[in-house]
Amino acid sequence: MQELKVLLVNGSPHKEGCVRTALSEIATTLDKEGVKSDMFWIGNQALAGCIGCGSCIGKRKCFREDTVNEFVRIMDDYDGFIFGTPVHYAGASGGMTSFLDRVFFIDEFNGEHIAGKPAAAIATCRRSGATAALDQLNKYMTDCNMPIVPSQYWNVVHGNTPDEIRQDTEGLQTMRVLARNMAWMLKCFSLGEEHGISYPVHEKHIMTNFIR
Repeated sequence: MQELKVLLVNGSPHKEGCVRTALSEIATTLDKEGVKSDMFWIGNQALAGCIGCGSCIGKRKCFREDTVNEFVRIMDDYDGFIFGTPVHYAGASGGMTSFLDRVFFIDEFNGEHIAGKPAAAIATCRRSGATAALDQLNKYMTDCNMPIVPSQYWNVVHGNTPDEIRQDTEGLQTMRVLARNMAWMLKCFSLGEEHGISYPVHEKHIMTNFIR
């Protein structure tokens, strides 16, 4: 079986904060399951949102040179993705929203390279709003033919600091179950491909406007 790799995307402005703590629990479990992982931080510099200019079409890169293009350049090297965000006003962080808007627009209009790759979202929060943030992030994946990896509960860890995150034993268990499910799904997909079960060929995307 080929080497399997997962990219863990830290969408927090704090590189060593709560999101990284939760993702690290996932990384440790993936390693135990024989799946490699790398951490990708979107950074804490201003990330502009997608302006729908279309300049990325045919180039597979945004005209803005930032961590969006860094991610796009390496994402083909990975078999699965986990996107992590802190909860800001019951939604994903502003940086993560801008980052994913542009990443998924680039991919959707340049060949859908991440289609068929398992993915999941996780969120960290002090108290509430996490399920709304997860709903937001899951929409990116379902729009681009990415199988969503489940856990035994919503993919949430509670805490306002990394130390508090480490005290949420149920949340950390949810991260470990998610990691094991990711590893299992990746191995099943890899074995399927080895036995001639390839990713389905989809119809050309039909896009209509409601006024027509």
